[in-house]
Amino acid sequence: MRIFVTGASGWLGSALVPDLLDAGHQVTGLARSDTSAAALSGAGAAVVRGTIDDLDVLGTAAAASDGVVHLAFKHDIAFTGDFAGAARADRRAVDTLVDALAGSGRPLAVAGGFMGFPPGRPATERDMPTADDSALSGRAATAAAVLDAAARGVRSSVVRLSPTCHGDGDAGFMASLVALARTKGVSGYLGDGANRWPAVHRLDAARLFRLAVERAPAATVLHGVADEGVEIRAVAEVIGRHLDVPTAPIAPEDAPAHFTWLAGLIGQDLPASSALTRELLDWRPLRPGLLEDLEKGHYFRA
Repeated sequence: MRIFVTGASGWLGSALVPDLLDAGHQVTGLARSDTSAAALSGAGAAVVRGTIDDLDVLGTAAAASDGVVHLAFKHDIAFTGDFAGAARADRRAVDTLVDALAGSGRPLAVAGGFMGFPPGRPATERDMPTADDSALSGRAATAAAVLDAAARGVRSSVVRLSPTCHGDGDAGFMASLVALARTKGVSGYLGDGANRWPAVHRLDAARLFRLAVERAPAATVLHGVADEGVEIRAVAEVIGRHLDVPTAPIAPEDAPAHFTWLAGLIGQDLPASSALTRELLDWRPLRPGLLEDLEKGHYFRA
């Protein structure tokens, strides 16, 4: 298949592109910089220059493909105060991709997340996020639009990604917690730290996207979850031990100062199951879990 990938040179895309190529697919990646273009070319992929704001570029590349994986998201503005703006840009991009694939039966796999699900139990693929007035609801609405695209003849799927797609080279949530602990001199958590985050190694997540574009049925929700729920206190303890700093609870009123942009996320309880995904696509995570990956030490290199 000829697969068009947005976010192809990013953290997950840079794992997906070689996985697709190794499976015999041809890959065209969206690149917004010379550096990204060179990385994609070096990996053996074709390159289309542009960003997710270049809707004509997206539509043309999608129409010329046998399937699309949409990973790009404006994380740079999303986590610096304009999540709603990032979500709006994402929706425009998704609508453009759907329009290009409509009526073809070709696959579209789009990355989603785990906010807004019923508390108290692991979220399953059958659960839908609760709509509210928050900025996060914009991305949930986009995921719903992806599933609705099945009625327009698109073999669409949403792959909900664990907040932590970890691995060597990760610059996301875990790396941020390590940096905070190093700077603050304490590895912190909120409350009793028993709240849980699902996690998945990025190589396992990449393989799931490949399986989605290859054979996921239309209007399918998939869960990129290896660890169903890792307690944040356990994460803090590993970080504290490796940095030789104390592990301690952070008072809610002190969370914004301590956790900065992570303050609204660090206390969330987000357990999730991937049982239905594993059964449907015979997907089996093979890489280390989050705590094992942390123990390897690569997050703590100075």
